[in-house]
Amino acid sequence: MSAKKATPPAKKDTLEVRVRRIHRRDLNRVWEFLKLVFRDVNRETVEYQRPRSKRRFLEVYTSEWIEQLVYEVEGQIVGYSECAFEASGDDNWVNPRWFEKRGMRPLFVEELAVHPGYQGRGVGGFIMEQLQHLARTRGCTHLVLEVAENNDSALSWYRARNFYKLDAAIFLAQKVPGEPDLLPPRELKPRPAQAAKGPGPSAGLMPEEVSGPALVRKPRAARKTTTPARKPATAARKKARPAR
Repeated sequence: MSAKKATPPAKKDTLEVRVRRIHRRDLNRVWEFLKLVFRDVNRETVEYQRPRSKRRFLEVYTSEWIEQLVYEVEGQIVGYSECAFEASGDDNWVNPRWFEKRGMRPLFVEELAVHPGYQGRGVGGFIMEQLQHLARTRGCTHLVLEVAENNDSALSWYRARNFYKLDAAIFLAQKVPGEPDLLPPRELKPRPAQAAKGPGPSAGLMPEEVSGPALVRKPRAARKTTTPARKPATAARKKARPAR
């Protein structure tokens, strides 16, 4: 009696997340990915939690001091990280001297994003380990990032990984009582009643001609006529010549 062949164990349906540096051909895909990840967050926060414009995002790609990493599962982008080794850029919010006084050499984490469909599956933890590895290889002592104070899920995730609050700014607002710039609607006066016999004597006249003295025309001044004086007759007239 032949022994039955043992069936091989079923293969596990495992997925791997891989990391690589961003390429120019990835820029449009990554931008659409960031809009998807931060769409709901940006509706509830004062400050944008991603690059505020695509133009700014494309400029980051050409920066020498910024590292952009893409995380993929079977060719699909499931994560993205962006970090800088020094504070730079026109929209920079960091004061480097604050860290120098405390002996800190930070790696600034500008972006950390995980696809909503892959949250809770270890992608975020893998991204954090990659950032810590970069910090060690570049001689950095801390990871520094910014997160909205009302983003409770992100705050709890970072605090579970020993992140603590620095001397960061808080957005404050005060209600200023005021009035609208434009006045409210106003009722018009009733239309004046017109005489039954038609327009009066002042119809057709200009406003300055309606008042009394303006209606009286002054008579024209008489022209002074002067007749030229006749030349005085000569005392002696020439004698008429006698007829021939």
